[in-house]
Amino acid sequence: MHDIRLIRDNPDAFDAALSRRGLAPVAAQVLALDEARRKLILAAETAQAEANKAAKEVGAAKARGDDAEFDRLRALVAESKAQIAAMNDEAKAQDAALNDLLATLPNLPDASIPDGKDEADNVEIRRHGNPRNFAFTPVEHYEIAGIRPGMDFETAAKLSGSRFVLLSGAVARLHRALAQFMLDLHVDEHGLTETITPVLVREDMMYGTGQLPKFGEDSYQTTNGWWLIPTAEVTLTNIVNGETVDESTLPRRHVAHTLCFRSEAGSAGRDTSGMLRQHQFEKVEMVSVTTPDASAAEHDRMTRCAETVLERLELPYRTVVLCAGDMGAGATKTHDIEVWLPGQNAYREISSISVCGDYQARRMNARFRPAAGGKPEFVHTLNGSGLAVGRTLIAVVENGQQEDGSVDLPAVLHPYLGGKTRIDAAGQLV
Repeated sequence: MHDIRLIRDNPDAFDAALSRRGLAPVAAQVLALDEARRKLILAAETAQAEANKAAKEVGAAKARGDDAEFDRLRALVAESKAQIAAMNDEAKAQDAALNDLLATLPNLPDASIPDGKDEADNVEIRRHGNPRNFAFTPVEHYEIAGIRPGMDFETAAKLSGSRFVLLSGAVARLHRALAQFMLDLHVDEHGLTETITPVLVREDMMYGTGQLPKFGEDSYQTTNGWWLIPTAEVTLTNIVNGETVDESTLPRRHVAHTLCFRSEAGSAGRDTSGMLRQHQFEKVEMVSVTTPDASAAEHDRMTRCAETVLERLELPYRTVVLCAGDMGAGATKTHDIEVWLPGQNAYREISSISVCGDYQARRMNARFRPAAGGKPEFVHTLNGSGLAVGRTLIAVVENGQQEDGSVDLPAVLHPYLGGKTRIDAAGQLV
């Protein structure tokens, strides 16, 4: 949500910022609704003041026995009440229209990010590790001999349809080990607070983080009105929904491992093979709530938290800053971390770390009391994957695959696998 005062003060700058996202000017439409709303509110307040004055005169006319004036003033007060009620109703309608419009507008891009239309215009800021030189042609995760027994798409399709997978045996244990490793790293070394959250939320929680109203088709809603979370960003960020917290309690840093659900409505035909893009998946999500002056540094800190996961897993990656046209709607700046997948011979996104400024906080009405005193201010919110568990599994097995179909596993995972170090070509942990 945007601050209407910012648009009033500099509508041209607002339109210019949105144009970086490829959007048409909208400030004039916003201001027209705002002006109509304000005029109606002023008219209602003026009419109310006049009605209050007339109401006092009614009593005076009655006291002096002026029945004609008493009847006239009483009729005037009654008529004014109806007019005021109508003006207030119209003002509420204009206010709702204004809020509906503002709720569909994305966040303004940070001045520091590059211009551009899509991922081709993103800018790499660093790269870690070198892709392995294979003595054979590497294959994708679902084609590796040792992985195939534990990655069953056919049974999952029977159970649920396309874009689901049934993991079992060594692959299921590897998936669990990855999630546990990520949680331990973020809690023990990065200082995040482990949090277990619901995966079903009320509609206003989805609104608070910006999934609604514009992106409802990307998520699933139950018949009784709950929504399945597309990421724990929804639940972790909304912990401060409607709250005013003390500055001394910030930053708040949470991490959660949850199931996530996405309809993938806009991804028809993309990544239909394997488990890269699923309707149900697991993610270890990081969320920070902080003060405005600390959010930029917190963004860099969260990015390093996610990068560290990949470094410990010995996976090559690169970090890019997204251009204005490729960012998610709620973000003002985003770092994408892309892991090397030898089966695709490409870097693919495994984490997006976004700073949202006060965009979500305004939707949630989440504020903090400055330690130095003064009026409460909106918090800043940040979110990012630390990491997507299924995509990390893909990266681990593709980078660790051997010519005989076995998979060597990163040393950091060995303690989580009972000391086992690899998956053999038959699909067993050994």
